[in-house]
Amino acid sequence: MLATPGARAFTAGNLLARLPMGMFSVSAVIMIAGAHDSYALAGAVTATGLAATAVVAPWTARLVDRYGQARIAVPATALAVLGSLTLVLCVRFDAPVWTLFAAYAATATTPNTGGMSRARWAHLHRGDPAALHTANSFEQAADELCFMLGPVLAATLCGALFPEAGTLTGAVLLMTGVLIFAAQRATEPPVAPRTTATASPLRSPQMPALLTVFLATGAVFGSMEVVSIAHAGGAILALQAAGSCVAGLVYGSLRPAGDVHRRLLLCLACMTALMSLPLLAATTTGSIPVLAGCLLLAGAATAPTMVTGMTLIQRVTPQTQLNEGMTLAVTALLGGIAAGSAAGGWLVEHAGTVTGYTAPLGAAALALVIAVAGYATRRKGSR
Repeated sequence: MLATPGARAFTAGNLLARLPMGMFSVSAVIMIAGAHDSYALAGAVTATGLAATAVVAPWTARLVDRYGQARIAVPATALAVLGSLTLVLCVRFDAPVWTLFAAYAATATTPNTGGMSRARWAHLHRGDPAALHTANSFEQAADELCFMLGPVLAATLCGALFPEAGTLTGAVLLMTGVLIFAAQRATEPPVAPRTTATASPLRSPQMPALLTVFLATGAVFGSMEVVSIAHAGGAILALQAAGSCVAGLVYGSLRPAGDVHRRLLLCLACMTALMSLPLLAATTTGSIPVLAGCLLLAGAATAPTMVTGMTLIQRVTPQTQLNEGMTLAVTALLGGIAAGSAAGGWLVEHAGTVTGYTAPLGAAALALVIAVAGYATRRKGSR
């Protein structure tokens, strides 16, 4: 895959730019909570940034599709980095609380670097579904790796150096990575003229159902994170990410067979089944090592599900709007993570951590039901 001309350079830049995505929220929480002695304030600030990203990210992606990755990604990243640096200054010099919300919201212009990388692979491997499948699997494994290493790196920097170190390092890595990525113009997808017929990827008949599946899948991640942290601490979550990372690489080495819609149903069914394992472990054994093994297995289904879902997004989205289509999927995923975190937290508080593991299982089952309904509707419409 990396033998493709130009692939190594843009992949290296993209990985540098993507690593901070797992660093910023953890760094902000440590930095703000340390300065204001309030995790509630830190959580509210990061939630505001997430909400702002959900609104701004699709518009940024639309500009990327319309004017090109290099022309939009670099200035958008510069604005986001400026927001991160402003947040550091506001915390350091004890600025009014409202400035923390404004500064962190400004980071919402960060472009979807993973989506831009997937768009390049789709351009380079158009007409070759097997090669694109491998590339998408690699990208999902890279996502898992960055979100596994990012929080650890952020916490280490903030603890070993000073509270602002994680945010400052993340800002430098993000800007450097995007500059390297954007400089690889030979692999950048060409900008095609837009027409009124392709005004929005949401007009695709299959897109709403797919986005709803991503929303429910995000709820799996969000609820699992909150419940596992409450039950056994945050370190155990690395096993779920590790399982997903390995599964993504293995899945990418296989040649996809059959209809991609049916593959998505199979992946969702496997994810639903495997999400029952942490609940069983917490209910029957209470053993942390057993739970850790179950989380490792549960994570093995998430990467294939995400890879197949992204493949479908690429197929139903016009080529001239790939960045926007994939960013809509990521936005739905983020919305699901927020909803899942809230649901998981409510269950933990009112019913205990063991019962809390019903949240990711229920969210996975919901994603499967939605996908089955969408598949049935599509089959009926094609007759």
